Amino acid sequence: MPHPKTAEDLTENPSDGVATTPFDDDVLAHFRELILDKRSRALEDVTKMQAQIKDSRDRSESDSAYSFHMADAGTDAMEREKLYLMLARQQKYIGYLERALERIDNRTYGICKVTGNPISRERLEAVPHTEISIEAKLKQKR
Repeated sequence: MPHPKTAEDLTENPSDGVATTPFDDDVLAHFRELILDKRSRALEDVTKMQAQIKDSRDRSESDSAYSFHMADAGTDAMEREKLYLMLARQQKYIGYLERALERIDNRTYGICKVTGNPISRERLEAVPHTEISIEAKLKQKR
């Protein structure tokens, strides 16, 4: 199994001064598949949530004013709001995944945007869309 390059192995792209990925093509292909799988599942979730929202809206429009209790209407509205929030969160997550794919394409994947150092493979396996290393994350929390 190929090992990530060390910090000394990183080269900078002469055209823009940005460090290139510490990973070889096989490792990048692995992360691409991982990210594509996560994006596919997230897109399925978005489709399901949009269908639930549409169904909920259709139901509320077809109910007469006397067909259910006001508390039921409030619960339905709260459930719709929760779906909208979950939908927005999934769409934001998909954006993160797409940016990770762009970083793979431009060979900057696995480089911390805060420190410029390599992000550990273990962290990327857990959070493949991350842009920052554990060290940078810990510094942000202080």
